[in-house]
Amino acid sequence: MSKLNQLKHFLQNEEGVTAIEYGLIASLIAVVIITGVTTVGTKLNTLFGTTIASKL
Repeated sequence: MSKLNQLKHFLQNEEGVTAIEYGLIASLIAVVIITGVTTVGTKLNTLFGTTIASKL
């Protein structure tokens, strides 16, 4: 295989691009989950700290 053919094959190969896209999607989903859990945790902490603690 000549150097030119190797370069053409390298430029046409999209397997690495797909892996990067899946990695970006997975990281975006992880950020959304972390943000959601943090928000819910903060609200639950406030709820237990003020409402329930005062009734006990």
